[in-house]
Amino acid sequence: MPEPAAAGGIQTLRRRVGVRLVDTQNKYSCSNKFFVFWGEAGNAARTEQNYFPCHFSFVYRFLFVLLFPRNLQKLSLFGDISILQQHGTISNTYLGKVDPDGKKIKQIQQLFEEILGNSRQLKWLSCGLMLQIVTPTSLSSLSNPIANTMEHLSLLDNHIPGNTTLITAVELERFVNLRSLALDFCDFTAEMARVLADSNHVPLHRLSLLVHSVSIMHKSLDNMPKDENWQALTRNSTNLRVYIMAFDVKSDDMLRILKPSIPLERIHFDSYVTCVSGAVVDLISRQYDKFLTHFILMNDVIDMSAFPDLSDNRNEDPLVLLAWRCTRLSLLAVHGYTVWAHNLIAIARLRGSDLKVLEVTEESIEFDQGELADQDVDPVHNFIEQVSLGLGRPWHAVMDIELLSVFTEPTRHFYREMQSFSEGI
Repeated sequence: MPEPAAAGGIQTLRRRVGVRLVDTQNKYSCSNKFFVFWGEAGNAARTEQNYFPCHFSFVYRFLFVLLFPRNLQKLSLFGDISILQQHGTISNTYLGKVDPDGKKIKQIQQLFEEILGNSRQLKWLSCGLMLQIVTPTSLSSLSNPIANTMEHLSLLDNHIPGNTTLITAVELERFVNLRSLALDFCDFTAEMARVLADSNHVPLHRLSLLVHSVSIMHKSLDNMPKDENWQALTRNSTNLRVYIMAFDVKSDDMLRILKPSIPLERIHFDSYVTCVSGAVVDLISRQYDKFLTHFILMNDVIDMSAFPDLSDNRNEDPLVLLAWRCTRLSLLAVHGYTVWAHNLIAIARLRGSDLKVLEVTEESIEFDQGELADQDVDPVHNFIEQVSLGLGRPWHAVMDIELLSVFTEPTRHFYREMQSFSEGI
């Protein structure tokens, strides 16, 4: 079989299928040294009925172009499943309709494994939500020399059925040179932490974990790392920083997950049903005050008049305490939770110009009756002025939530941020 012309083949596929391909650093060439693919169906395929046929067809053709990846060093695959998620959880029943005998998905899985088996210089492998393209046997296709020199690995797919995991602790033992790793939280076990803490493994610098309520329902948290496992891991990896994204996770589960010795630098909550409690925010501010730089709190509620208030029945607002305790905080974004105007002013004053990003939606901000009763001062104008003075720069609330990609495309946002987080070593 002749080797396909990489650059020309990619352009042809882009025109035929209507997808968006992004070479973020303009390094893509026929040598395949650097290539990033965002698997997004184009306008012609933005319906539930025809998304999967397009997805299968394109992914197969795209992978075929990369079948001879002699010089490929970085491969990043992300599947856009947000359209399907709007219609509920992706089911095996629906997959059966578009691929009744499973032949298409098996062909793609086999092709993906051939690419891994043919790789000679691969350093970075990232697969996010690619609809069962990666299987528990995929990584076994990598030769030992390639696995031994791999620097980044991310395997994220919360639609893997049952207790299946994409990588085991035994398989992870081959990846002795990993600097960064991204996994579903339920797949990151105490045994994996032990493997990474072993002295024959280079220090791990970045760990990104996706906690999803769907995964927790099907997989137990009993095997997650205990605090002593995190302590051992950070002894070997003194510069380790952790990024956690939690989708609709119950507060009781989060209180179990957030061990004191996790060097947590970033955390992102995205809720549709289950809201984050003030107790969770308070715990984060007390345990990770030396590490935390990014805190994102998103709640996609239907009733815009009844946002939960984290400061209910508390002497101090948990977000104010977060800003006070976490002296490295540089990004705070909130939507769908009540943020009192006087508390937002306090946050701005506490962190000042070091708080590089402060994004709070207009509908999340509430005013005390006393502030509204003062006829001599425009409370909104005074509020914006005080926050701006505290930050040392002009500031305004987010007027249109649709402008926040962190809200409109949370999975894509996490994947993109995980990539930059992992690269920032």
